[in-house]
Amino acid sequence: MKAKDAAPMVLRIVLSAGEPAGIGPELVAAAAARGFADVELIAVGDPELFEAAANVIRTPIQLLRFDASTDPTATLPGQLRFVPSKLAQSNEFGFLRQSNAHYVLNVLTRAAAGCISGEFDALVTGPLHKGVINDAGVPFSGHTEYLQQIAGGPPVVMLLATPSLRVALATTHLPLRLVPFELTQAKLRECILVIHRTLQRDFGIEQPRIGVLGLNPHAGEGGHLGHEEIDTIIPVLEELRAQGLTLHGPWPADTAFIPARLKEVDVMLAMYHDQGLPVLKAQGFGLAVNVTLGLPFIRTSVDHGTALELAGKALAEPNSFFSAIEMAVVLARRRHSFSKPLS
Repeated sequence: MKAKDAAPMVLRIVLSAGEPAGIGPELVAAAAARGFADVELIAVGDPELFEAAANVIRTPIQLLRFDASTDPTATLPGQLRFVPSKLAQSNEFGFLRQSNAHYVLNVLTRAAAGCISGEFDALVTGPLHKGVINDAGVPFSGHTEYLQQIAGGPPVVMLLATPSLRVALATTHLPLRLVPFELTQAKLRECILVIHRTLQRDFGIEQPRIGVLGLNPHAGEGGHLGHEEIDTIIPVLEELRAQGLTLHGPWPADTAFIPARLKEVDVMLAMYHDQGLPVLKAQGFGLAVNVTLGLPFIRTSVDHGTALELAGKALAEPNSFFSAIEMAVVLARRRHSFSKPLS
């Protein structure tokens, strides 16, 4: 008689809702209402905010205070465990309040710290509003950079993924005029190595194939349209190819995403934010997941913003948030089971 397979380990997935006035709290409530197999869902935040969001989507949820001393136990559909963090000012969906900016960062810091300590297995973040945080006097460029700082400054890479396409970014939230100065050989080398190693460990790809875009039109046209390819990108690719990495390019961005090219790669590396992401979001907006590569923990997120105009109206589409949770579970399980040395 064949022995039954062992039951999957229950994973503790911690959620941060992001901007309380946006659709993030509704996404958390929708995730709790849906439930996920073999997952204990834990949200850091104000329980009154989660109750209000559940009322918006007309789906009651049972809030249970999280106890780290207990063994992980899967939450049932309709349940949500929470780590309390109090809003500075009462929330009104659709209306930003600077006084709650520090609440947003406190939630994110607590969730990330729990992942670093091993209390949680992965972090899934809802959309936050960069502008209101900066207006509150806190210099803030995004989740990626903030989590990098909390983790002690390891090299990180932003990657967005749909079911059929992955796009990573060599630079993230920068004015376009600063991209050539940020794109050094050292940073590009570091970026490619983070992508290669993370695809091995967390995505289960033994020999990742990375397509690399040029910075300039026509990938520089042999130096006639820019020298970044000759001076920076090509030398790094040649160096890393000699170390055994599978790298294609630099390819002109306007033809890199044709089907024949995409068949050759597991991920496409764009040189700046709006070079690669419009293609990915046009293909799969609402299903894409943002993954931060290089952190000492798994972090995924939605592919959209706070949607203040939809908040509080039960119009938020939760599929990207659900996909982010599902990907966090898959990546966390792979990281738990990964034993091979990273090449």
